[in-house]
Amino acid sequence: MIKTLRDITQAVATASDFGHALASLVTQTKLAMQTQCCSVYILEQQQLVLSATDGLSPDAIGKVAMPVTQGLVGLAAQREELVNLADARTHPRFKLFPGAKEDEYRAFLAAPIIYQKVVVGVIVVQQPQARQFDEGEEAFLMTLAAQLAVVIKSLKYKDSIDSAAHQVVYKGTPASSGIAIAKGVVFGGAIALEQQDVAIKPDAVDAEIARLKLAKEACMEELSSLSQRFEQESAADVVSIFNAFQLLLDEHSLGGEYINEINQGWQAESAVSRVSLRYIAQFEQMDDPYLQQRASDIRELGQKVLKQLIEPEQLQFEYNEPVIILAKEIDASLLVAFPRNKLAGVVTEQGGVNAHGAILARAMGIPALVGVEQILSAGTEQQLLIVNANRGELLVSPSNSVVDEYRALLTADIQKQQAFESEINQPTVTIDGQRIELLMNAGLISGVENVSTHGADGIGLYRSEIPFMLQQRFPSELEQISVYRTILQAAQGKTVVMRTLDVGGDKPLPYFPINEDNPFLGWRGIRLSLDHPELFLVQLRAMLQAADECQQLHILLPMVSNLAEVDAALGYLEQAYQELTQELNIEICKPKIGVMLEVPALLFQLQDVAQRVDFVSVGSNDLTQYLLAVDRNNPSVSTLFDSFHPGVLRALKRAVEDCRLYDLDISICGELAGEPLGALLLVAMGYHKLSMNQASLARVNYLLRRVNQHELQGVLKQVMMLANGHQVRETMMAFVRKHELCHIVD
Repeated sequence: MIKTLRDITQAVATASDFGHALASLVTQTKLAMQTQCCSVYILEQQQLVLSATDGLSPDAIGKVAMPVTQGLVGLAAQREELVNLADARTHPRFKLFPGAKEDEYRAFLAAPIIYQKVVVGVIVVQQPQARQFDEGEEAFLMTLAAQLAVVIKSLKYKDSIDSAAHQVVYKGTPASSGIAIAKGVVFGGAIALEQQDVAIKPDAVDAEIARLKLAKEACMEELSSLSQRFEQESAADVVSIFNAFQLLLDEHSLGGEYINEINQGWQAESAVSRVSLRYIAQFEQMDDPYLQQRASDIRELGQKVLKQLIEPEQLQFEYNEPVIILAKEIDASLLVAFPRNKLAGVVTEQGGVNAHGAILARAMGIPALVGVEQILSAGTEQQLLIVNANRGELLVSPSNSVVDEYRALLTADIQKQQAFESEINQPTVTIDGQRIELLMNAGLISGVENVSTHGADGIGLYRSEIPFMLQQRFPSELEQISVYRTILQAAQGKTVVMRTLDVGGDKPLPYFPINEDNPFLGWRGIRLSLDHPELFLVQLRAMLQAADECQQLHILLPMVSNLAEVDAALGYLEQAYQELTQELNIEICKPKIGVMLEVPALLFQLQDVAQRVDFVSVGSNDLTQYLLAVDRNNPSVSTLFDSFHPGVLRALKRAVEDCRLYDLDISICGELAGEPLGALLLVAMGYHKLSMNQASLARVNYLLRRVNQHELQGVLKQVMMLANGHQVRETMMAFVRKHELCHIVD
């Protein structure tokens, strides 16, 4: 049965278009189940439309349709379960469509085709003789329907683009927020890395090596130019990306591998392709998602060298207006070489939010989506696109009315942002006088410069793992001192909360692989640091040396799950302090120490925590996923991740109340703090320090200056009695509408 199911699914997936796919499906299913009829109905605007059949009249295709509230096919869709009848005519929901010519059929078995909780169609098999289909047949059809759901959904999208001019929406993962409206350009950007086994004679080896060296030198010159450009813009994190490529070209790395391959008798182009494909295959086979993404770095570098070997002329960009690039993966070099005034957005089929190209897109402020399935084969070249990277959506061929709405939205958003920015330097104080500190979350150096101009009261979370992730090795103590000192200086004397290395889970290091079945529950955060004190001590020493003012630096310990971890970390901090005092013979500042409240168990030990550290910072993202047992990066369950879940809100409220009871300073640095409705709830609970992404600061400041904390506390009492996150949002939106603040929240 497994082979038959696989054969049918593969045939459908590889069909030339949606119509042929469904025709293949009904024919093969009819043969596999040995029935006299198989049909597929696709849900279109709440109507189940007969879209393919082998057994009913072909003339009925596209003409027979019924709402989900009618007919036996509608019953299967409405109930979202199998319908198995020995004689369909005896059922009260039976409805005969004369044009379909199904008079002779009695036995009826239907299975809904469901994609991510949404019915997209129904597959039906029928026979003339009255009989109940057995359990094996039920299982086969149900399994087939489940396997077909994704295929049918994607093929349906592609067909709608090819055959109609109406809007289609694709889902992706936001890599860099923002909205862009422009035509799409499918961009290969480089020569394909195909296996090129072109041998050379022994006397040609030196000439091929000389060609390769010239190509490498051209690549190094290009990378150096790009690096210098971003050095001038003080984007040290971005510079490290191009430095990493230059290191790969070194003779002790891939550059040397290329030469070895030539010495074995291969042409320069063949050598680059063979080495690149070999390493790409190794990286793609790794379980670690971050290491898998490094295969794209090898590919990008190989394509650069090949381009210099085959067509070394400079890449030209001749576009009259801004475009949205559509590519397999984000090419970091392509982004910086592309004129910024001509680049509206980026959409890719593959890649992740931690890929170098994604990091660069964020640094450049370019809206970007990754993981948009089958977008390159969807015929999007030169079609008008809307990238909504705030919602993770790509709109293809939007209607004029939708485009007008988005353009109006962008215009209104610019006007609103100007209003928000007009108050950016005013302190965040509620109507009834409660001062709220708004802090910034940061990771890239380029994102924390001029903290004061962004209206931040300081940096509430500096993710120290970002410099680690952009390197090809662990950064040295001196390198870390330089980075941390730059961050502290950029904050202009304001508080900077530096989180110690927090890798693992969705933040692995390319040079320190961690392969686990459940990475979010595994070796990450403080657990990893304590197991590697040689790395932990270097980081602590670097942080202590970078701080000139004792009050500015705060150190935050991530993923703490028990008191022993806190005690051990404090021991290492004391060791680092004593070592530096003796080595430098000067008085070193002792910063305030805090722990991340992410593991639910720590909620019940805050009294003990208060006896050890100075503050707590709530990581609402991880706390939410641990409370709800939902992997927020898993698309199959991501809809269950809800920071507005009443259970999560009660946990957050308990945390702030207990911290106040035990005189323990508390802040929150998860995504919830930067959401307008989330910020209102947190202020109502008693959180007076909210840390968020830079883009949210002006809006949240503007909103909180127009609300009364005491009144919010009254709304909070209602919220705590609700059953789910949807009801919480509706209640908060009712409050917002009542006070005419919708224009701020939307």
